Amino acid sequence: MSILVGTQTRLVVQGITGRDGGFHARQMKAYGTDVVAGVTPGKGGMKTEDGVPVFDSVAEAVAETGANTSVIYVPAPFAADAVCEAADAGIGLVVCISEGIPVRDMVRALPFARERGTRLVGPNSPGVISPGKAKVGIMPGEIHREGSIGVVSRSGTLTYEIVDHLSRAGFGQSTCIGIGGDPIVGTNLLDAMELFGADDGTEAVVLIGEIGGNDEELAAAMIRDGYPKKVAAFIAGRTAPPGKRMGHAGAIIAGGSGTAAEKIAAFEAVGVEVADTPAQIVDIVRRITG
Repeated sequence: MSILVGTQTRLVVQGITGRDGGFHARQMKAYGTDVVAGVTPGKGGMKTEDGVPVFDSVAEAVAETGANTSVIYVPAPFAADAVCEAADAGIGLVVCISEGIPVRDMVRALPFARERGTRLVGPNSPGVISPGKAKVGIMPGEIHREGSIGVVSRSGTLTYEIVDHLSRAGFGQSTCIGIGGDPIVGTNLLDAMELFGADDGTEAVVLIGEIGGNDEELAAAMIRDGYPKKVAAFIAGRTAPPGKRMGHAGAIIAGGSGTAAEKIAAFEAVGVEVADTPAQIVDIVRRITG
């Protein structure tokens, strides 16, 4: 099985006529994702070179195609409005790839989406992939393999590296979720852990965390309280200096909290083995699934 995306996904691409939206729409379609529509205001009625119909609004796309999932490749100043438009049109899952969205915009958009029953992944997310079923995002599909390891990550690039190690070692994935590196995201580590915990097709979970915030510590508490799946972890940012943002807007150690050492200690205290390097995840997964 898988979570969030799969064979049931009917995808609308917001920003499909832009450079990034167009490129990744073709990539997602080639992977096998059911890309049923695109949206660019003012360009409704046209079709992309591979035959995807373009609409002026998400509401029109939903009415005509039955789209149930959206992926957003819209410039940052307009991306929060794109999230709200998708939610208002009844889209159940929105994956926001756009980065650089102002925090104040997300403070407005996230409650709007939740009030309408829409789950948001992102922003600043590489997306979600259920190997062999659907890819919604920018991740390289060829490194993924079908299997039973759930992967949730705050870092896109680290996800690719660790997934490649897992796939080469024969450990396929049920679903991989990049939650995004911004301070405010729609689906956090705990949300993803809950989804994997309820998925019969996920045997174990690889959690890729980083400095900043306390989601990893909360995830450790969830495991302590009886999480149903085995977990392996990797924490990025062990050598990051306090007070400096490291790549992601959410990756900052403030007031002495959010350090890699604290997160590693929290996991080790509940019996979760933490890899020193991305490659070591394979050995841990082999042990916990053996």
